[in-house]
Amino acid sequence: MSSSTTTALCVQLKDEIELTDNEKQIFDKLLRVVDHYNLQTQVRVAGGWVRDKLLGKESNDIDIALDDMMGEEFCQKVNEQKIGVVESNPDKSKHLQTARIEVLGVQVDFVNLRSETYSEKNSRIPKVKFGSPEKDAYRRDLTINSLFYNIKEKIVEDFTGRGIADLKFGKIATPLHPMETFLDDPLRVFRAIRFAARFGFVLDEGLEEAAASDVVRDAIKNKISRERIGDEVNLMMCSNRPVQAMMDICRLQLFWVVFALPEHTVSEGCDRLCVEYVDAAWNLLELIGCSSFDDAQRRLYLYSALLLPIIERGTVNYIIMESLKRTKNDAQMVGRLHSASERFTSLIQLLTELTNTAEADCFYGISRTLTRKKKDIESSSWWRVALMISALSDPINFDLSEVSADKHKQIELSIRRTLFTAVENAIVKLGLENVCDIPLVGGKEIMAILQIKEGGSIFGEWKQKLLEWQLADPSRTPEQSLDWMRGFLSKCSEVE
Repeated sequence: MSSSTTTALCVQLKDEIELTDNEKQIFDKLLRVVDHYNLQTQVRVAGGWVRDKLLGKESNDIDIALDDMMGEEFCQKVNEQKIGVVESNPDKSKHLQTARIEVLGVQVDFVNLRSETYSEKNSRIPKVKFGSPEKDAYRRDLTINSLFYNIKEKIVEDFTGRGIADLKFGKIATPLHPMETFLDDPLRVFRAIRFAARFGFVLDEGLEEAAASDVVRDAIKNKISRERIGDEVNLMMCSNRPVQAMMDICRLQLFWVVFALPEHTVSEGCDRLCVEYVDAAWNLLELIGCSSFDDAQRRLYLYSALLLPIIERGTVNYIIMESLKRTKNDAQMVGRLHSASERFTSLIQLLTELTNTAEADCFYGISRTLTRKKKDIESSSWWRVALMISALSDPINFDLSEVSADKHKQIELSIRRTLFTAVENAIVKLGLENVCDIPLVGGKEIMAILQIKEGGSIFGEWKQKLLEWQLADPSRTPEQSLDWMRGFLSKCSEVE
């Protein structure tokens, strides 16, 4: 499970921004407002939209920056439709009021240009005032996000002098010295990592040095909420390069800051092992086909793989719910996937050696395992996810000591794909891919026939008997199972 490094690249940028017809109409409408009211403000598009358009990507994330007026004031002049105002919210880095309206079917945000100063040692909330475009550009997180598009002049403005060059050469850097940028707002460390992964860019050496420093690490712990860290990590996991993001977090010695434990009891190198597992998980997923999973399954599959080396349920729950502040459902689902993958491990040999096993025994063994999964996985569509995790953790019994690291990785990956495919095919061949959805006899019906009011040993015995009888032929219904039970009990009573 070796990992590869990201190399610098040269990105082909557009010579000029090409507007869609809808964008032209939106911008023309904004300029007409400026002319009609004889406003002195310059209207610019800021940040991500400019970056993406230069990269040749379409974007609906239009953020308008205004020179000398508040966003709400400008919106009121755009038209008389109801304005959606996003109030100041420090937890979301919204330190001034942002106004939002829909213009020609597109949500557009308006905010004034600003400068910021951070006076309190442990505060992410700056003192904000109107600023020039240059000051606004330098206060941003990354140079590639500091570009403006001047709507009236129809030009890209690079006030830091580095935004276009860093975008072209695939570099993630900060407009100011990285230590100043990160101490002002340590969340920018994770935004840098996320954007590097998103575009396949490299982190600037000075940025890496600052991000890995003790002082920035302490600032991350003291100034950023766990919810904000969890949001950034979740975006990384949903991206097209989650492995690169996890590698950078590990390399910058931030792994246990992000995936914090109540007590640091893990062994040395465990963070690297976690990253190796998510690397292997991603490679296996790409080899089998990403379309096999939906977005939710892929995301939780990667979390499950990442946390395999620290699989203790309490630890996994703590990381997901306390360190990352993800949902209870996420924590439960990862725990269920781990449990189900362990049960799959016990079936792998049985499933891959059908020629040496009575098919009826194999049929029942799979059925029993998958139906036990029903309450753990909730939907039959998740059994493949659990099987993938089981294939990742299954020991490889081939001697690969004589091959190179890259060849070792290829062979191991091929073996795991073969294992997954063999088990998947066996389950499908036996018609058990939807066995989780088979309706089974309920406990109330069993107790009614036995004429008892609560469970006990006899209830447990009959529940097991009915399960075995029904799964011997999945076409059997709960009603038929109950009829068989009544018949069996009737015969026993006649014999007595």
